[in-house]
Amino acid sequence: MTSLSGDSDHGGPSAEPQHSLVCARCGAPADGPPPTTWTCSVENGVRQYFCDRCSRENLRSIEGRLDSAWW
Repeated sequence: MTSLSGDSDHGGPSAEPQHSLVCARCGAPADGPPPTTWTCSVENGVRQYFCDRCSRENLRSIEGRLDSAWW
């Protein structure tokens, strides 16, 4: 899963079980909240997080607002 538990666009905690955060591209784990070097993207209404390595490698596509499926 690529979103934080309790992380909702509606401002409140959700009833979903807690899941650890992983990069939506390579699966690298993050301990705790998303590191400040990670990138958050909302694609088709779904929040996704990308690790710093994947973010750097795909910066041009991210800035061009291409969905990660196009990277």
